[in-house]
Amino acid sequence: MALSNGTSTTVLIPQNATASIQHRANLPNPFDLTDDQILDIVYLAHLNDDETCDTDKLYNLVSNIVLRSQSPVSASSSKPEFVTLKLISCQMISTRNAAQCVHQTTMWILQHLKCYSWDAKALISIGAVCLEYGSFVHLSQFQNNEVLGISLRQLNQVQNRDASAVGELVTYIVQVFTNVKEWSMYAADGYDPEDVPDLTEAFQAILVVVYWTVAATVAATGNLVGVSTYKLSEYKVRLSAAVVKLTTHLEIIRTQIANVRDYVTIRNIYDRPKDIVELLKALIYPQQKVAETPKIFEGTNLITKGVEVFRQKHVLVFISSLVSIEDEISLLNSMYDRLQEDPKEAKGFKKEDFKILWIPVVEEWSQSNREQFKALKSGIKFYAVEYFYELPGLKIIKDTERVNYDIHPIAPLFSPKGTLLNENALEVIFEWGIEAFPFRKADGEELTQKWKWLWDLILKATPGLQVKENRYIFIYGGANNTWVQNFTHELSKIKINETIQRADIIIEHYQLGKGKVEPNNLVPSFWIGVERKKHNKKHQEAVDCEIQKIVKCLFCLKRDPQGWAILSKGHNIKLLCHGQAVYQTVAEFQNWKAKVFEREGFDVAFKEYYDAKEKEISATQPCENYISTANVIATITCPNPLCGRVMEVSSVNYKCCHRDDPLSC
Repeated sequence: MALSNGTSTTVLIPQNATASIQHRANLPNPFDLTDDQILDIVYLAHLNDDETCDTDKLYNLVSNIVLRSQSPVSASSSKPEFVTLKLISCQMISTRNAAQCVHQTTMWILQHLKCYSWDAKALISIGAVCLEYGSFVHLSQFQNNEVLGISLRQLNQVQNRDASAVGELVTYIVQVFTNVKEWSMYAADGYDPEDVPDLTEAFQAILVVVYWTVAATVAATGNLVGVSTYKLSEYKVRLSAAVVKLTTHLEIIRTQIANVRDYVTIRNIYDRPKDIVELLKALIYPQQKVAETPKIFEGTNLITKGVEVFRQKHVLVFISSLVSIEDEISLLNSMYDRLQEDPKEAKGFKKEDFKILWIPVVEEWSQSNREQFKALKSGIKFYAVEYFYELPGLKIIKDTERVNYDIHPIAPLFSPKGTLLNENALEVIFEWGIEAFPFRKADGEELTQKWKWLWDLILKATPGLQVKENRYIFIYGGANNTWVQNFTHELSKIKINETIQRADIIIEHYQLGKGKVEPNNLVPSFWIGVERKKHNKKHQEAVDCEIQKIVKCLFCLKRDPQGWAILSKGHNIKLLCHGQAVYQTVAEFQNWKAKVFEREGFDVAFKEYYDAKEKEISATQPCENYISTANVIATITCPNPLCGRVMEVSSVNYKCCHRDDPLSC
């Protein structure tokens, strides 16, 4: 049998029976072909989707004929035209009684429809079989007293044909076509393959389904008109196997598309939230109703209000995996405590309005992951989300243009209105601690500006000093060499203390002006630099006023007869300390070493003990009601050249540089 190229309406049928048998022997039996082989040959028969097909109208027509759906159909013409359907129908009818010939006709039809979409190929073939099947069904329903009906029925020999098997197969074909139609609808929506990967997998199943749909219509038509006696059940078995694979993919596709639509909803909420509660709900609450909903804990206490507890609050959203986050948890536990302490307000923000919420990012909640999460949750003081399903906002959280989470822990800061104030507040918190409150980038930049000038002077005056963010540094000096030696000795002891080692704390200390090279002018140059900063009183910004407070405090420390010290963690200067109080604090480490673990930080525990010591020393050395017994020996003449007499002393004022403020003496 010679095939046309798809454009001719004639089919050449060999007259010689022997030649016909040999030709069929060279054709493959479709039941011997694997799905992969069918996929290859079917895909090569496709060109593009340029030809139009009224798939909705055609589907309504065939479903009305086969399923008696009674869907309304307009009387206007539709595509493809009758000629195309009839040509395909005639090709089906003229197919010889052999499985190889069914394959050949199937490939001819696919080639003839090479410019139609995949769903159209299958639907047009169904339409072609319905030309014969519809006529048969209609004629079988004529009453015996209708002459025209009786004549047509006899002419078509309806009474001699059993179409039950054909009807069963055609009905099945029309029913399962809805799966092809569904896939076509999803494919036309233009989803990103990365978002809906199973659309690509389903396409392979579609090719096989289309092939067996066309082949089944060819076999059904041949049996209907009586030119063949195929076992239609065999075609149904192969078609149903292909449909099973397709429906499996469609089920996954529906889930993937639902996730895409949920993502669009979540993205829109994230980009334009009504408030912080709506934003948090979008990130952690499933868009579709499910039996399991997230729980909010504060420490070990379940919060019955859920995310409502964050309404009108600034929220630091800690986002991390479950691996290697002990340092972050310790830091945020410390922040949780610091937010409860005085002062209650800074820079116009109330500390009580700031909350910390942990959203763990877990790809798959295995039993071990659940146990690990619960163990971590038991050690935190701040809020945590407990959920054991796929995180709804995971794609937003990983979106580089939005939250931008990628393996390493981050903590974006959101305002009560859901506005992003800092992409990762962990950076300023790690460097500056509670001093960075309210944790905006500008707050970190202001602190850097506040202390940079002092570090420039310290580093210049102390060759070899290295500042590392995870290490504590004592910088000290003074005119009392005995105090300096004793303080150095106590620092050396505290560095190797078992508690410090167990807490994995690194302490370094440097005497100002000491280094590999020690020219005599290093320490004086440091104080000259501080003096210059004192004269720069522009006070244009708040940070300038802060710098002046630091300068004032440094000069007060310089006047301390014993010595002075600065405690810093990295570049974050924690304390400016007076000699006696800081020496006793270091020397009495055994009295407060347990606090290093309790207070979640060496600097916090140190400051707590130091403040107590300073208060104790101030109580034993009061400076109020100071009375001087010394005589005032200076005499000053009146600057008025017409007078020139010695002026009388009317009053003498003594001003104490009291240590009420941490940054003043």
